[in-house]
Amino acid sequence: MIFHPAIIALYVSSVFTGFTVLYSAFYGVQILRRWDIKSGSELQLILERKTYLVSTLLSYLFGFQLLSLFLYIFTVDQLHTFFVGAMCAAGSLYANDFGYPALILKMINFLLAGLWLILNYTDNRAYDYPLIKKKYSFLLILTPLIFAEMILQANYFLRLKPDIITSCCGTLFSTESSGLASEISVLPSIPVKVFFYLSMILTAASGIYYYRKNKGGYFFSSLSAITFLTSIMAILSFISVYFYELPTHHCPFCILQKEYGYIGYPLYLTLLGGTISGIGVGMLMPFRNIKSLSDTLPSIQRRLAIASLILFIMFTAIVTYRIVFSNLILEGY
Repeated sequence: MIFHPAIIALYVSSVFTGFTVLYSAFYGVQILRRWDIKSGSELQLILERKTYLVSTLLSYLFGFQLLSLFLYIFTVDQLHTFFVGAMCAAGSLYANDFGYPALILKMINFLLAGLWLILNYTDNRAYDYPLIKKKYSFLLILTPLIFAEMILQANYFLRLKPDIITSCCGTLFSTESSGLASEISVLPSIPVKVFFYLSMILTAASGIYYYRKNKGGYFFSSLSAITFLTSIMAILSFISVYFYELPTHHCPFCILQKEYGYIGYPLYLTLLGGTISGIGVGMLMPFRNIKSLSDTLPSIQRRLAIASLILFIMFTAIVTYRIVFSNLILEGY
């Protein structure tokens, strides 16, 4: 299966990204040790030229890192026809021990790469690169995670065997299955609905307050992270059920298929985008007193806040529309 075009694209891109990030991290160590914007030395001039090149390259690579999450999910969903028992990406990922760990790590790296891009964009808006050491310290944290993702993804694809009998999503996300996902999927719908809509309302209210008053950035950022976790729980508990109109079907992957209009892609994209934008507001809060960023940083944070609000509202609108017009009626509606 390694010769599947999408698998080759994922494998080659992950290897290129991994080693480029490793090189950038090595260069980042030099930045952390020797960067001095006030110096006019030859070394400083070399570092300044290289940081522009490396930052530009990483921006493109991390941009593809965001896309690779959805390409990975799309690919494993297409592969389900090769495995007996699989009906969607859930069964394909269960075909060996590396599928789900690779997916989880790709989601983590999606969020971290998005935050790094925000930090890099902000740093480039100032003439003296005031956040350069911060973003390269962040890169040193991200580098082993990118490498771990590369290894897990490679092991997943290389160890796939077409003769494997795997489990379907109906088994993996059922009351008979063990694990956190199955436990969440059987939670009563009413408490989860209340928790989901309450977190969305609070996040929206705090975002509007921040946008208007320029205060409460940390609170809005924290609520954005909580809303992300709450929304994942809601997808497993009741959101997916309304799309399938089957109270026992809690799979978070089948909504990515053609039969459901590929609705899962805009659903997950708006959720992840809203989360990154919201957390990004709080991430930038400690740098508001930097003189070279004093004019541009508030504007960047306000744009992030409004982007997060729009994306979270879009996510909630898709969910609510489906609940209202679905033929399925759960307990308490």
